[in-house]
Amino acid sequence: MDLFEHEARDLFEKHGVPVPRGRVAADPGGARAAAAAWGGPVVVKAQVKTGGRGKAGGVRVVPTADDAEQAADDILGMDIKGHTVHRVLVTEAGEIAEEYYVSFLLDRAARTFLAMASVEGGTDIEEVAASRPDALVRVPVNPLDGVDAASVAAAFPAGVRAEAAEVVEKLWAVFVAEDCTLVEVNPLASTPAGIVALDGKITLDDNAAFRRSASFDEASGSEALEREARAKGLNYVKLDGDIGVIGNGAGLVMSTLDVVAAAAAEAGARGPANFLDIGVVRLDGNNVTEGRRILAEAAHPLVTVVATMDDAAREAAKLAIAEG
Repeated sequence: MDLFEHEARDLFEKHGVPVPRGRVAADPGGARAAAAAWGGPVVVKAQVKTGGRGKAGGVRVVPTADDAEQAADDILGMDIKGHTVHRVLVTEAGEIAEEYYVSFLLDRAARTFLAMASVEGGTDIEEVAASRPDALVRVPVNPLDGVDAASVAAAFPAGVRAEAAEVVEKLWAVFVAEDCTLVEVNPLASTPAGIVALDGKITLDDNAAFRRSASFDEASGSEALEREARAKGLNYVKLDGDIGVIGNGAGLVMSTLDVVAAAAAEAGARGPANFLDIGVVRLDGNNVTEGRRILAEAAHPLVTVVATMDDAAREAAKLAIAEG
């Protein structure tokens, strides 16, 4: 389960990770009150579980409380990649000397945990990894031994390494104590007050949901469809595209998403709109002929039967473009 930025910030603060003062607001007046309480410039940020907020106009740095109120009024209700903004996070803005990147994640390929760090924070880290892989330090983490914070902090300038190592230790504590599969800070900023986590992303392990309060899950589950699917025992995640995907088994659904995304990119369409694993459905097997006959006789105008997954992905991309 992905958390909102303000929820990640609260967990960071709980474990001693330095963060700027912040307050969540559901209306422009709340944003104004937060900015007025602190004085000085603030950052008003849309709270949605997707990237690209800044490019969409969902992040504003403003100098006064009046400006914070106006920024919140502009941002609330905004649609960012299919996600409606219902709340904003207002945080103090400060002087930034340098921006870094640090994260902990579950490395499924290596079947272990991985720490990553870079001096190129504040940017798209996937682009950094693809174009300048040497700029990203990767440190495997043995869960029994814990993180070698000094090795992770070695990615940063010498003058901040000791302080950064302390922050790395605290982020690892967040990762372990809160049952996370991802803890990411981008940027981790060097400021006159020291190292500060300016923006964070956290994904919680759904397998550990029994250890969390139901109210926490409900608060973070912003999408009504996600809550409804969870209540019915289905695994649904809203994505940013236009092509719905229903699959059988998480592995098959992930593979289907990849095929659909590739076909959509080739056709100039947006990719998958969701991840939905509904359990056991077989369209190919011992009774494939009978299954295809039933589908053909149903003659449903919204159902198209094709022979292969590649054909299905291409057809879905065409339909998505046609529906515009």
